[in-house]
Amino acid sequence: MTAKLLHELVHEAARAHGNKTAVAFDSSIAAGVCLTYNEVISLANELTGHLRIYVQKHHGTIGLFCHADVLLPAWIVGILQFPAAYVPLDPASPPLCNLRMINKCRLNYCLLQNELLNVFLFYSILLYYTSHYILLLILLFHNQQQFQSAFSNLLSLEICVTLSSHRLTLIKIQSEQDTNIQMSDQRSSSAMTKDIQQSEPLAYVLHTSGTTGLPKIVKVPHRCIVPNITHLRSVFKMTAEDVVLLSSPLTFDPSVVEVFLALSSGACLLIVPSAVKKMPRRLANVLFKRNKTTVLQATPTLVRRFGRRILQEEVLSANSPLRLLAFGGEPCPSLSLLKSWRQEGNGTHICNLYGTTEVSCWASCYKVPDKHLCSEDITDQFVPLGEPMLDTVMEVRDETGRLVAEGEGQLFIGGQERVCLLDDEETVVEGTMRATGDWVQVRDSQLYFLGRKDRLIKRFGQRVHLDALQQIIENLPRVEACAVSLSEGDRLLAFIVLTSGQPGTLSSSEFPHQKPFQHSTQSSEDLSTVHVSRNSTSPSLRVTEGEIRQRLSQLLASHSIPDMIFFIPALPLTSHGKIAIDELMRMCDAQKQDINTQTVWKDIESVRLKLQTLWKECLGLPNDVAVEEDAHFMLSGGDSLQALRLCDEITVAMGTPSVGLLEVILDGSFSDVVSHVMTETHNNAIQPSKKRMLDDSGSLVSPKRQQKEMSTGNATKSTVGFVVPSVRRTMGFVVVRRAGEVIDWGCFGRMQEKNFSDALGTNGSKLTVTSTSEDSLISNPSHELHNIYQENPAIKKLTEPHVPQEVTETLPVSESPGEGSGEDRSDVLLLGLRVLWSSDTGRCVDASPVLLVGPDRTTVFIGSHSHRLQALDLTSGEVIWERILGDRLESSAAISKCGSLVAVGCYDRQIYFLDASCGDTVWTFETGDVVKSSPTVDPKTGLMFTGSHDGFVYALDPLAKTCIWQHYCGGGAVFSSPCIHSSPRQLYCSTLGGNLHCLDPDSGKLLWTYPSSVPFFSSPRCSDSSVFIGSVNGQIIGISHTGDTLWEFSTNGPIFSSPCISSLTFWTNQQVSTTPIRSTSTLSNHTVTCGSHDGHVYCINGDNGSLLWQFQTTGKVFSTPFVFDGDPWGLRTLVAVCSTDGKVWILDGETGTLKATLSLPGELFSSPVVWGHKIVVGCRNDYVYCLELTKQ
Repeated sequence: MTAKLLHELVHEAARAHGNKTAVAFDSSIAAGVCLTYNEVISLANELTGHLRIYVQKHHGTIGLFCHADVLLPAWIVGILQFPAAYVPLDPASPPLCNLRMINKCRLNYCLLQNELLNVFLFYSILLYYTSHYILLLILLFHNQQQFQSAFSNLLSLEICVTLSSHRLTLIKIQSEQDTNIQMSDQRSSSAMTKDIQQSEPLAYVLHTSGTTGLPKIVKVPHRCIVPNITHLRSVFKMTAEDVVLLSSPLTFDPSVVEVFLALSSGACLLIVPSAVKKMPRRLANVLFKRNKTTVLQATPTLVRRFGRRILQEEVLSANSPLRLLAFGGEPCPSLSLLKSWRQEGNGTHICNLYGTTEVSCWASCYKVPDKHLCSEDITDQFVPLGEPMLDTVMEVRDETGRLVAEGEGQLFIGGQERVCLLDDEETVVEGTMRATGDWVQVRDSQLYFLGRKDRLIKRFGQRVHLDALQQIIENLPRVEACAVSLSEGDRLLAFIVLTSGQPGTLSSSEFPHQKPFQHSTQSSEDLSTVHVSRNSTSPSLRVTEGEIRQRLSQLLASHSIPDMIFFIPALPLTSHGKIAIDELMRMCDAQKQDINTQTVWKDIESVRLKLQTLWKECLGLPNDVAVEEDAHFMLSGGDSLQALRLCDEITVAMGTPSVGLLEVILDGSFSDVVSHVMTETHNNAIQPSKKRMLDDSGSLVSPKRQQKEMSTGNATKSTVGFVVPSVRRTMGFVVVRRAGEVIDWGCFGRMQEKNFSDALGTNGSKLTVTSTSEDSLISNPSHELHNIYQENPAIKKLTEPHVPQEVTETLPVSESPGEGSGEDRSDVLLLGLRVLWSSDTGRCVDASPVLLVGPDRTTVFIGSHSHRLQALDLTSGEVIWERILGDRLESSAAISKCGSLVAVGCYDRQIYFLDASCGDTVWTFETGDVVKSSPTVDPKTGLMFTGSHDGFVYALDPLAKTCIWQHYCGGGAVFSSPCIHSSPRQLYCSTLGGNLHCLDPDSGKLLWTYPSSVPFFSSPRCSDSSVFIGSVNGQIIGISHTGDTLWEFSTNGPIFSSPCISSLTFWTNQQVSTTPIRSTSTLSNHTVTCGSHDGHVYCINGDNGSLLWQFQTTGKVFSTPFVFDGDPWGLRTLVAVCSTDGKVWILDGETGTLKATLSLPGELFSSPVVWGHKIVVGCRNDYVYCLELTKQ
């Protein structure tokens, strides 16, 4: 049976309901007018007769340029009966949009409302001159008449007939260009149109919204849209008593469904002026009081414009005439939001429609069960897309094109009958499946909308569905509506409409610079009167934003939380009833420019108070919390996204971008931020706060210290007057640093080219090292270190236990393999930790210790925020010497290849080279900014590599006292420490700008760069085959030495910890078999152990990035783990790690189970260093601690 045509459906209804009202027009002011079915058919037949007289048969499309009118159904049916497809042209659309449509459709005939004739005449002239590239000539004429008179000879615009009874004028459009090409083109065009008409009669031609690019022209056959009408008529249970609103403009294909759903059912089609649709209260009165509307199909945004009170009291009230509400064109509101709109006792049925213009119109329908709208316990907030419509096929495919049965993918729709022609397509294979560009999730055989593919973004390496995020925000108690977008700078913006009529609701007066509510719901061309508002001027809005952020932090990962929230009285709409995102972004930009004059930065105290407020807001801290001068944003609970938000807030308040502000927030103290802002604002530096003004008097030094009184004035950039200490080439020494880095520098002078462990008489248990060099750098101590100090009497003497003075604290551990916890309790082998000694440095200690192990003594070098660098005896804790340098010390020290120098970076931009034996200054090198990077020593050349916040990496020769080369890293401070690898011989350094650079260590030449969208605080670490690094987006990354990504392992928090690389090749198969989460096939030559701000320590297979085990601490893990040999305690390997809540953890390196723990009275950001039975770590209570690990 041949499929029916749209107008045939109307004829069938007219035969059954001829005297019933077919269409009603209500302006809300005057009395409504209406037409019966018989009158509509009569007028349509009359129009068809005129068209058959004046329009050539082969023209298959006729334009319709009109406003809403009671005669609209008759016009459409009259064109379809011609037969021709109607092409709706919206007078409210931009002229160039209509002109493009006319040109693309080769439109030669158009029906105009009489009052719009002059408008269309100008369009036609504009079209002609645009095509001839002389549009600028318009500027030479003062009015339209003069213009038309001058150029009428170049334009053929023929008025065919004026139809008074229809209030229409039929015109023929033909330019000189059309005449020139008509002879060559008419036959082919006519033949093509004729072929299409014969095989696939077209019903209408329109264009897509163009939200993802240039709008597409869509030619829709009758057989594609008729199944939609007939199926929905059944699903909606349509009757002749229904009243259906024409809510969509003719240029939006849901209008076709609205018109013919009503007219094919004998129902009444209600038409209202577009202006009334922008007036929520008046629209509600017209729909539900004056006309008793029973079926409403609309976008969620259009429905939200009613506001919650009108929705509850009129639209979805207990006695509402609305029988069915169908949402389409945008994601359906959540179940909880739908429920909040309904008054108790409301019986309106709700449906979710999904479809695309390319496969016009609807592809699926889901009828929300009434029980879901009444239930108090809604388990799933999101509404499915539902079942496919008649003759429609829906498929979900992944990025490789494979079908998805469960999971996420792109939705494709089509079918044998559901075929439309796009743009210049002449034919389409039946059954063609069109990509929708929409991302969905298949779950329990249902499809759930996630968002447009172009609205599926990656932020900081994590996926964010903007549309899904929008729905989550809309579910919050005080949120009426929301729009989410991404700015050019990758800032996530949320535009929120607050609920009206609810407790705590803000009045419109609390929205600064805004017009009354109703004016903000205008169409896109009227949006100049709508303003967005930040919360800076309203205490109520500040509180509301804080509540929203607090709630979102409980629901979302940090990368999904908006950076900036704007409050608006209502969402602006496009002509199709969708959110006008472009307009919101334009208004946001304008608001940012306007706000620049609102903040005056007068003096340091006003700046400090303003910054304290912003600081606490971005961290979610109560107002009564004090912000200390040395508070660190990242160490106070902030993450990189919150830092971005603070940067935005300060930038908006300052009224100008501040170069380097983000890096100061990420890495500096509150005092540093104040100083930076004042410097940028007034172009002069602020004086340091009193809390940072430390003199060299030694007033903060404890009585036990024997301090070397030496001011920084002795440390000049010149090398004149400095004496280089004697180079220790006759005695060997070992350097122990964080991340398990153990370096042999000499092997007692006789065996520099041999392995240090061999020189000390190792028993042959070979350690696999990740970095070997001519000087035998041992990066992974695991099993070999025990032999180093046990087989050599000189070193063994230094590691003998010291009589402890403090009580140990131990905890039982979990036997659960794969994941341990600091809260676990079970009976496993216990180790003990106790404090041997502590040393007061005067201020917080965030630097990590470095140990110089010599034949006579082991010295601990560590810096403090008190400006002090201490040299401590590992055995007794006595101060060997102490220096007060020019500013705070956060950089960990390094020992030169000769063993005579200690190098350390300082906040005063200097890198100090001090005599390791006495602390005298040997040389200083000045960089362009603060130095927090820890130096790294080249085992081949003895050069020391370090980074600076000036964005450079420097190669320094401490003996020649010169800079060999410097490399600019392209923007972003170098916070982390460089890492050198011997084969291939490469140097790695990372930046807060999000780049990992690979350099030639001899020349500084850039070999390759690994880019990231987020800062790197973690220092890179190397194995034979890979370089590893952690990222603030929560990923641990394995990268080849050629710069290719090998694997990525995701944690649930930012990573500031650096990886510790260790060898586990000595594990036996029997031991491995006792660990269910691993098998021998998963073992790698190297493992990567790293901490995360999610509170876990992770041990990862270095070859493939698979998880070997994880352990949950009771705080965040900022510091770097230290993997060491566990043989003295009867274990293969152990891991020492610290959490920020002050706890030191000792874990089994094979299983991750807890062996011992100890709480220190302060936060721990320093990384532990292990030598023998001793663990040294700095604490934020101003002390350096030495702990002893014992066997119970």
